Amino acid sequence: SAVAAAAAGTGYWHTSGREILDANNQPVRIAGVNWFGFETNNYVVHGLWSRDYKNMMDQMKTLGYNTIRLPYSDDIFKGTSPNSINFYQMNTDLQGLNSLQVMDKIVNYAGSIGLRVILDRHRPDAGGQTALWYTASTPESTWIANLKALATRYQGNTAVVGIDLHNEPHDPACWGCGDTTIDWRLAAERAGNAVLGVNPHLLIFVEGVQTFNGSSYWWGGNLQGAGTYPVRLSVPNQLVYSAHDYATSVAAQTWFTDPSFPSNMPGIWGKNWGYLFDSNTAPVWVGEFGTTLTATTDQVWLKALVQYLRPTATAGADSYQWTFWSWNPDSGDTGGILKDDWQAVDTVKDGYLASIKAPGFGGGGNTGGDTTPPTTPMALAVTGTTLTSATLSWTASTDNVGVAGYNVYRGTSLVGTSTTTSFTDTGLTPATAYSYTVKAFDAAGNVSPASAAVTATTQSAGTNSGCDVSYVVTSAWPGNFNAQVTIKNTGTAPTSSWQVTWTWPGDQKISSAWNVNEARTGQNEKFTPVNYNASIPAGGSVSFGFQASYTGTNTSPIPICLAS
Repeated sequence: SAVAAAAAGTGYWHTSGREILDANNQPVRIAGVNWFGFETNNYVVHGLWSRDYKNMMDQMKTLGYNTIRLPYSDDIFKGTSPNSINFYQMNTDLQGLNSLQVMDKIVNYAGSIGLRVILDRHRPDAGGQTALWYTASTPESTWIANLKALATRYQGNTAVVGIDLHNEPHDPACWGCGDTTIDWRLAAERAGNAVLGVNPHLLIFVEGVQTFNGSSYWWGGNLQGAGTYPVRLSVPNQLVYSAHDYATSVAAQTWFTDPSFPSNMPGIWGKNWGYLFDSNTAPVWVGEFGTTLTATTDQVWLKALVQYLRPTATAGADSYQWTFWSWNPDSGDTGGILKDDWQAVDTVKDGYLASIKAPGFGGGGNTGGDTTPPTTPMALAVTGTTLTSATLSWTASTDNVGVAGYNVYRGTSLVGTSTTTSFTDTGLTPATAYSYTVKAFDAAGNVSPASAAVTATTQSAGTNSGCDVSYVVTSAWPGNFNAQVTIKNTGTAPTSSWQVTWTWPGDQKISSAWNVNEARTGQNEKFTPVNYNASIPAGGSVSFGFQASYTGTNTSPIPICLAS
């Protein structure tokens, strides 16, 4: 029905053959990102030193991702405190919370905006990845107790759809060998059944190993043994197999230099994990895949893998599930969907994933049912610009079943996906004109004609008006500095107000400021007076200051002032 199609993803999920179904038995597709950090010695997702967590999650949803894989280590069950959150004008509701309480906030906000979360036991402690699911300091009993604690903690909260039991088991882990100290399949059964004993509605995600019968593949990516030795859980229809797959920016593999590359890849993927999908055995979730896209080989690989995972427009939710590694830009061998400033989107990388995104969780695919596209988006308009961004809005399209989202194009390039009728394009060049169009799509993959084009021109750096401004670094120490900004009234009458703006050339972050009101949007700063320094006499001046942090080079911005 139209109502069911519009509400894809409702409630807890279960499986049917190779598909995942929601509580209304409607097929859903996991199409998301990994947001890591809880598993590190920061004990919290990364990037909160630059952004508000809700703002970042809104951006994920706007781009068309529907699920977050959230890695953690067992350290967070020891009362760890996050140590890398900026509370200045952001993340204020996280102040004083421990790691698990911050995870609660992320899970609850995800649920409120229609995102789903898969909790990923990434490693026993923040020290590093382990081959097996236990160590001397984190025995199997602790692993299982903590998995059960998470299942209990989020009991009834359908934002959490399941748990990935352990990240990337590898040699000496085996599959089906029968040795309970190294047989990952048996351990996954013990842990999975313990979780289902607490909440029988959670999906249990089980990764592969490295080697089976002498055949090796990526860590966690080898599921060759699951056909002969399936994972047996106490609750039927809750098992999802998970594989990881990477390219040369992570490690060179023989198949990348095979003369038949990339036509050899579907056979390799099929042998290691795709056969479980092809045989309708169970859903398969590629829980991690990623690349810097630097090498041509990696670009070819990602294009081929995306095609293998099946485009949402043609297959709908009868497709492979996936979460890209990673949202974070600070993954050394892959980079992220976000650029290093934690603001701008890597539109090339994000663009590779456009055909497999599923903002409405995918629906049933265009298999002969709904073939009617949505109506064309109308009244596309530019509602605001900055030096480096443009914000667009349009009126909603209609559809015989329901509009799932909108694709936004800059020229001919897809720059983002929105589930609302607005979008902000970032990372632009000042004083530059850009042409935009928007297309609507539905859950079956039908796409509307393009809207009429609109042109947005970003703001120019501008010139001072009625004032001069100077910027001086007054003191500095590794990674931090103090600066003073002085505004001089060049007019013949006192000012009633003034403002100073600039765009940071690097990743500078203000932690505290004095004698001024500060407002930041992306890389752009705006400073306005406090009540006692708005008026500057003719020829007079006022100053304000701040303390900030940075990495790399502390290049000074070019300040612009305006007096009135």
